[in-house]
Amino acid sequence: MKSVLSERKALHPPSIDDIEHRELHGTAGQAVRDLAAEIALTTTHSTVNASESLADPALPAQIAARAGDLPAAVRATLRPPATAAGACIVRGLPLSDSEIGPTPPDWQTAALWSTDPGRACGSLQLDITMLLLAAAAGEPFGWAGQQDGRLVNNIIPAAGHEVEQSGASSTVLLSPHTEDAFHPLRANMLMLVCLRNPDSVGTTVSSVRRVRLTRPQQDILRTPTLPILPDVSYGSSFERADAVSVPTLWSEPGHEDDPGSLTLRFDPAYTPLGDAGPEFREAYAQLERELERVCVVPALRPGELLLIDNDVAVHGRVPFTPRYDGTDRWLKRVNIRLPERPRRAAESRENGYGQQIVAPFAPAPPRQTAPAREVREERNGAVDDRGSIGHT
Repeated sequence: MKSVLSERKALHPPSIDDIEHRELHGTAGQAVRDLAAEIALTTTHSTVNASESLADPALPAQIAARAGDLPAAVRATLRPPATAAGACIVRGLPLSDSEIGPTPPDWQTAALWSTDPGRACGSLQLDITMLLLAAAAGEPFGWAGQQDGRLVNNIIPAAGHEVEQSGASSTVLLSPHTEDAFHPLRANMLMLVCLRNPDSVGTTVSSVRRVRLTRPQQDILRTPTLPILPDVSYGSSFERADAVSVPTLWSEPGHEDDPGSLTLRFDPAYTPLGDAGPEFREAYAQLERELERVCVVPALRPGELLLIDNDVAVHGRVPFTPRYDGTDRWLKRVNIRLPERPRRAAESRENGYGQQIVAPFAPAPPRQTAPAREVREERNGAVDDRGSIGHT
């Protein structure tokens, strides 16, 4: 199962019209870091075994309770992407290279180092920072079968995984995909935070609301035809017998002709395209070509966040050559559910291949949303707040 998306490296970088930008103005970014440091200090003093700090159920409760102490600008800035790009970059989180230590060789080592008192800041404070930001955006959650159920995942190139389709790869194109597309409880929004990126490795982002497809092509892709299987980070032995075919595209009922309501569920590397007929494969290939055409490739800098609407945009990563010397690209990832955006009823019959979520946070209060017409106008550029408070 391989994407037909070409592995070209000259994907166009984002321009001011391609992707939304926001800023954690004034002291908002520092307030997040300061509160994370306070919580980390309390946590390490109250936990007998520091290595179990992140697994202590009291920690999410404390983060949820204290997130309300953050400036209101933090929650406003962490709102879902508002334009047709389906993604936005948030700047203004204070972060220095010296505080994070060397890039670990893999996520397991990163988890161990995060609570090692013998290391400089480590990443415990940073993990708490990520969870505070995610709690301001919605409901953070993890997966029991991925990175041992941790709520904050470390995205690091790992030796021996260079060519697989996962966040641990490096030398191949990580195909654009919906995060955890195989599961009905996948994130509504994905938060990627850059700790280090010395080679300016680009993250690819493509929005389905910018593609051009004929109505017959859309209708073909709206028809449940093939399942999507879990990626290799969850294991490799999944029963196809219980796999449920899912639609690639759908829209809000009554808005099938409105590009501003188009939604997708897409992971070509884990979709058995060979099982479909030629008509579906051609429509799917055209969607891939269109996602490549509209692709933008922001190269995140330390302290920058990329918020991705996981229902609207697919993401990936361009190839790069890892050094494995402690200076490689290092991102952190958090899955976020938005209570104001429930999944389609048809997805309730999917078993998710037995993969269970880890959701220690209480459901976040729904955000107030603008009327559909106003939202579509904002996504189409009638409202532009760039520069306001505003697989990895």
